[in-house]
Amino acid sequence: MSTTSLQAHCSSVLHFLGQDKYEYFSDGLLLVDTCSGRIVDVGHREALLKQYPQAAVFYYQDALIMPGLIDTHVHYPQVDVIASHGEQLLAWLDQYTFPTEARFSDPEHAQETAEFFLEELLRNGTTTAAVFGSVHASAAEAFFCASEKRNTRMIMGKSMMDRNTPDALSETTEVSYQQTRQLIERWHHNGRQLYAATLRFVVTSTPAQFAHIRTLMEEFPDLYMQTHLAENLAEVTLVKEMFPERRDYVDVFDHHGLLGPRSLFGHGIHLSEAELVRLKDSDSRIAFCPTSNLFLGSGLFDLDRTSKMVQTGIATDVGAGTSFSMLATLSEAYKICQINGTRFSPLRAFYMATLGNAGVLSLESRVGNFESGKEADFVIYNLACTPLMKRRQALCQSIEERLFALMVLGDDRAVQSTFIAGKCQYLKESSVKAPSDK
Repeated sequence: MSTTSLQAHCSSVLHFLGQDKYEYFSDGLLLVDTCSGRIVDVGHREALLKQYPQAAVFYYQDALIMPGLIDTHVHYPQVDVIASHGEQLLAWLDQYTFPTEARFSDPEHAQETAEFFLEELLRNGTTTAAVFGSVHASAAEAFFCASEKRNTRMIMGKSMMDRNTPDALSETTEVSYQQTRQLIERWHHNGRQLYAATLRFVVTSTPAQFAHIRTLMEEFPDLYMQTHLAENLAEVTLVKEMFPERRDYVDVFDHHGLLGPRSLFGHGIHLSEAELVRLKDSDSRIAFCPTSNLFLGSGLFDLDRTSKMVQTGIATDVGAGTSFSMLATLSEAYKICQINGTRFSPLRAFYMATLGNAGVLSLESRVGNFESGKEADFVIYNLACTPLMKRRQALCQSIEERLFALMVLGDDRAVQSTFIAGKCQYLKESSVKAPSDK
């Protein structure tokens, strides 16, 4: 290990070792190796500075260092749909989403949007995400190229739709399969890029397309599959009408062999007990999308009921979701839990957004906390980013209080800098002090 590659980032530091276990160092240090892009050590500042005297030292005032945030469900072609007024899911797709996604047939538009999308993620402290694309293979290519340039760990796939779609988004079953297969071969495990066979939702796919996706999952055993499930009551009714031979919504996926630990289902608001049991038995995963659920009037997700049975992550779901900020997303999740009469502690919230979401994506061995050897994706929060935040944080007596104030009052303004594999990829403004200024 080169001595010049060691960097010591000094501030308060928090990371999770499990759902109910965390390490917090009020005067902490995170040591990273910028050559390997991995975590070397984490702990108390004074002890680690003595242990690694050769490290370049950076000090941050009024700051909290945490692992990079992870988003388990978000749409890159929907950047320009965000804040579109007045419709619920099915009408919203027809009126806003599908026309917007049709523009991604233009490679230049896809490239510009991919660059903007990834910059917004970094601005908000998000370092890994499960991302939906449009149906266009060239748009998926543009996204992966933009992610590769930043070295971000992304899971992404072009949407697969072979029926019930506008003409501008129509594709044949065979073309969809062949293009998806080529993208998998090109990008799955290419650097930090991963691929998800992306079934838009069952209404827009034929049984033949389900079979193709199953074939891809068998051929590439660690391939992801992502889709939507039981988001909206009208959608649930439509699925029942289209698949009368199936017991329920989950059974449509089960029948086609699409359940499993790498199957990611967005929403899952309106699920029966039997459906939750089947998801649990297959070790499938659900992404809770609070701002989207509220914005589209889809319903109030029951986090306690669902997470007791199914491994559950949290997600922005931009562009039905109203913010790229996972902090804002956690705040809305808290409010939904309040309405449901359940608790959502700040420790649980930040666990879900880091190590918990890493587990949902089967990436907990690579990202999500500061264990030695893991990829050094992390965020430095400025706890004095606004006058109100500074005033509120000054009154906090515990890390729980600090986290709660951060998630309720925070957004992209709280993100001082975002590091990808040990290197700064977003810097708001420098609050770094040289060692002599400590």
